[in-house]
Amino acid sequence: MCDDVMTRIAQIIAADPVVLFMKGTPLAPQCGFSATVARILMQLGVQFASVNVLAEPEIRDAIKIYADWPTIPQLYVAGEFIGGADIVRDMMATGELVAMLKAKNVAMTGVA
Repeated sequence: MCDDVMTRIAQIIAADPVVLFMKGTPLAPQCGFSATVARILMQLGVQFASVNVLAEPEIRDAIKIYADWPTIPQLYVAGEFIGGADIVRDMMATGELVAMLKAKNVAMTGVA
């Protein structure tokens, strides 16, 4: 894997507090799992950056190695890999996602 791609991924993750690597875009997701995570973040009112891995095949391949996680979507908060759709959905259901976002000082306009 090219070091330039890994460096670019690290820069993308460092540039925003919340980054979602997904298939498609938040308003036009190209898979149900990506749609789930984007919907949860939007429901919480979280501002997040997204990377459409379908438009960037080198990132699509490299992000799986970067996180040592085989699937997309992948959510990063404050530079930390959180997980994919199942993990984010479970964290949302238990309240762990909101608690973690608050602990990392991520603004949420959809949460009181």
